[in-house]
Amino acid sequence: MQNFFNLNRLAPKKRGVIERVKDFSEIYEIYTEGDAKSQAGRCVQCGDPYCLNKCPLSNYIPQWLKATEGKDLDLAFKLSNQSSPFPEIMGRVCPQDRLCEGDCTLNDGYGAITIGSIETYISEEGFKNGMKPELDVEKMGKKVAVIGAGPAGLSAATFLLREGIDVDLYDAQNQAGGLLTYGIPGFKLDKHVVARRVKWLKEQGMTIYNNSVVGKDVQIGELTDKYDAIFIGVGATKGRMPKIKNAEAQNTYLAMELLTNVQKKNFGESYDESIDVKSKNVVVIGGGDTAMDCLRTSLREGADSVKCLYRRDALNMPGSKKEYINAKEEGVEFVFNVSPKEVIVNDEGKAIGVEMVKTKLSQAAGGGRAKVEEIEGSNYVENADVVIFALGFDTIDYDFYAEAGIETGKWGEILVDRDFQTTTPGIFAGGDCIRGADLVVTAARDGRDAAINIAKELRKIK
Repeated sequence: MQNFFNLNRLAPKKRGVIERVKDFSEIYEIYTEGDAKSQAGRCVQCGDPYCLNKCPLSNYIPQWLKATEGKDLDLAFKLSNQSSPFPEIMGRVCPQDRLCEGDCTLNDGYGAITIGSIETYISEEGFKNGMKPELDVEKMGKKVAVIGAGPAGLSAATFLLREGIDVDLYDAQNQAGGLLTYGIPGFKLDKHVVARRVKWLKEQGMTIYNNSVVGKDVQIGELTDKYDAIFIGVGATKGRMPKIKNAEAQNTYLAMELLTNVQKKNFGESYDESIDVKSKNVVVIGGGDTAMDCLRTSLREGADSVKCLYRRDALNMPGSKKEYINAKEEGVEFVFNVSPKEVIVNDEGKAIGVEMVKTKLSQAAGGGRAKVEEIEGSNYVENADVVIFALGFDTIDYDFYAEAGIETGKWGEILVDRDFQTTTPGIFAGGDCIRGADLVVTAARDGRDAAINIAKELRKIK
């Protein structure tokens, strides 16, 4: 270990820009065994590892790095799966630059360990060698219903099964995965990766009811009568519209409308053909990872031009730095320090542009995040055929919450205690539906911890 003195950080290879913008395949290659071993060997093996402290899942990062460096793939595979419900997914989509890698000791002059890429290698190499997560646990004789097949729901199902609890999963979509399947584009997360993990969960005893909407296709009362406990992981899927004139004009869309529609088209499922960016001038308003997904998706869908409009500067973008770099490489134009004032429409009510105002940043009191101030008289128009708003997501206060006696907060979020139990005994919740839009890894942690607490409660019941 500690080979960082004579070995530089080596990021995984990317497919060439001209090739990758033609399809939705993943752009990063998987490490070779040699690259994974040598990059893992750069780890300092800190006594108090900052990477571990910053990981929401508290993954055994130093331990599986050491095992990888020592070519003990079996141990590395077991360690990576012990605390994480799907390390092969987290290695691909987790914003490591803001979490584990962002706090790596080697950032001070040497370059952080490529933790995410090594995590992906461990899983994919393990799968190639016939490894897969296995269950060897005595059944408890209890059954739990999981509502929502996104990151929180799949995580909860994983750890409930590990506790010997049977799981039935109810999801509104045609395929399980939630955001992982219908929200995150394939160039970041190939859909066979999600489907493979779901297949293993089914092999381990999970039953999935797709196209099943709670409150419509199945009633919450039926679930409370049938199951020993319920976990809700429905996410935060309500896109935010800006409070500007003509925001809901023709040819204006929320980010997830575009992303989900394109993914359904790629699956060969029914989709809305009116949402079309081909040969169009597209502007995306927002600066997070979802905005980057919309920009890069629009390029692959054949847009003539793709432009990102963001009210702060590049340094203050909330998204992952690598996604910003990838978008720039692929041809996205970025316009910083501008904010939307009005969608410009023609006589038919179709969007033809966005009136923007230039902004500047001023230091907030107390050293907080810089404040955005509009520059008077700086208004101008960005021409556009399609306008996409990627401004974040809110929770939805579903009708079945009240029916089950589940209390919510002022934003529609489900209220839970420290054990993830709602105000209705026996019903638990986790992920974005309790905290608002957050990271996949945070939802995965909630699902894991809620499952462990559900198991504790069920063991008390004879």
